Amino acid sequence: MNLNILHLYPKEMNLYGDHGNILTLRKRCEWRGIKTRVIAHEPGQPLPNDIDIIFGGGGQDSGQSKIEKDLVRIAPELKEMINNGTPALVICGLYQLFGEYFETSEGQKIQGANILGVTTKGGPTRLIGNITINTPEFGEIVGYENHSGLTELKDDTLAFGTVVSGSGNNGEDMTEGAKYKNCIGTYLHGPILPKNPRVADFLILKALENKTGKSQKLTVLNDRIEQRAHKVAVSRPR
Repeated sequence: MNLNILHLYPKEMNLYGDHGNILTLRKRCEWRGIKTRVIAHEPGQPLPNDIDIIFGGGGQDSGQSKIEKDLVRIAPELKEMINNGTPALVICGLYQLFGEYFETSEGQKIQGANILGVTTKGGPTRLIGNITINTPEFGEIVGYENHSGLTELKDDTLAFGTVVSGSGNNGEDMTEGAKYKNCIGTYLHGPILPKNPRVADFLILKALENKTGKSQKLTVLNDRIEQRAHKVAVSRPR
């Protein structure tokens, strides 16, 4: 079995160790005998058809501006993939741009892919620190946030989780991230997957089920080290 991982804009959107999420996906597949191929997508390139997992990391406002036109160009194809169940994880900057728009603190509106039902505006201060959330699907999730964007969920958009400690989407409504079908948007850097292997395995499992057209079970891995890292992250003060 071979899984193709689409890495969106790795040159512009790869802050705070987000590439570690790709490494985690590859290793957890390798340990199960699943081969992976990472396909980097940069502006102007055609989008491959045979994609099993979509990933995108965080970036500065300038980086978001650089990818805006290309992201809008490929948005219909990305949306079709996600509507068909392709699992995706987008962090911080690309979480914002998977929404309707991101408006910077200077008033520049950067158009998004409009896949997740969120809008974001730049705030006056940065929301920085360790964060812990509770999620209905994965339980307790830990990470690190560093963003000035204030994200609002639209209509009946589901949050990824509820803030236990930290700021989350906007520091006020206790929501963190957004989830649509098998697409997760979140502000949790760290990177998120090494300390939260259940999320990584969710992406892998959904990719395998889409690939084969039938239910799958993943080989259970020894996550003792990952669980220790998770506990240490929870114990750290915000």
